[in-house]
Amino acid sequence: MTHEKFKTFTRKPIADTRNYIAGLFALAVDGVEQLNEIVENGLKVGGKEPMPMVDYGFMQSRYVEDYDGHTWEIFYMDMSKLPAEE
Repeated sequence: MTHEKFKTFTRKPIADTRNYIAGLFALAVDGVEQLNEIVENGLKVGGKEPMPMVDYGFMQSRYVEDYDGHTWEIFYMDMSKLPAEE
């Protein structure tokens, strides 16, 4: 959608998401392979990976900034590896 068209839906100014974060969208996936596939596909169409993969042992996440500058966190959480509470 163009900015001109988007302006017809709101009276607020449109955020410059290439320079400021307006939100962080998270998407849980079913495995590390799917996580990597989604991010790699995003990079192939012009997205950027602003930081390397984060691996907590029980959860892996990668980030991709889309063409409009929105940040997406794609993550996989293996509940069987979740640390037990003490």
